[in-house]
Amino acid sequence: MATLTADAQGGVIGTLLGLIHIEGTLYCTVNGNIGDLGQATPVFPNAKVQLQCGGNVNSTAVTSESGSFSIVLDPVQIVVSSLLNDCCLVLKTPLATRNSNPPSAGDLFSPLTIVGNTLLGILLKPVGFQSMPQSLTNHVSDKLIKHYKKY
Repeated sequence: MATLTADAQGGVIGTLLGLIHIEGTLYCTVNGNIGDLGQATPVFPNAKVQLQCGGNVNSTAVTSESGSFSIVLDPVQIVVSSLLNDCCLVLKTPLATRNSNPPSAGDLFSPLTIVGNTLLGILLKPVGFQSMPQSLTNHVSDKLIKHYKKY
């Protein structure tokens, strides 16, 4: 998986503490997750994925030809507990560009979960993308994230 440029690449202190990596793969399904075809599910290349915290865009990545994305963050600039409680990934490229049966309205979003620690730092991944109501697509609130984490 190629590491894509993110807004925060980590300085000297980030290198000492270990960077925060957010990685995942988007698929051409109604919810962006792997479908009934398993690994044969078509991927979603060149899709814009944003890390949003409290309605602000903290970082952006574009999926590779294999549908994968990676965002690297400096732990000095953002803490993991904040990522898990106040942030989510938002798919900003309309699914209609890759899926003939997209959700009726709104972006897809996913809260984050910790996968574990690696030699390079902490690894996070999307919990699972879900459709976001159109009225909330411009401001992802922590209440919305907490509401959808229940499901």
